[in-house]
Amino acid sequence: MAVFEARKEGQENTICYAHSMRIDWRSRIEIQEDLHHGDPCIRGTRVPVRTIIGSLADGMSADEIRDAYPQLGLEDISAALAYAAEVLKDDVVIPLSA
Repeated sequence: MAVFEARKEGQENTICYAHSMRIDWRSRIEIQEDLHHGDPCIRGTRVPVRTIIGSLADGMSADEIRDAYPQLGLEDISAALAYAAEVLKDDVVIPLSA
């Protein structure tokens, strides 16, 4: 999926997607046993994918994540989302009753 920045007056950058194809996360995410105990990280950084996904879930914008981790680009954030989507696509979640 192609990624580009959109800026609106008074708003932060947002991640926008062209509906062509999902970004290939394999080119941006690496999994190495000696890096964060094998957790998937953005290639060339020590930023775990779970940190990016958790930050988005907590309501941080892409700009806020990039401010906290200036080594990341919008494509890295999109790759983290694409990785999470692929990992979860075959998982079955069964709700437990109280």
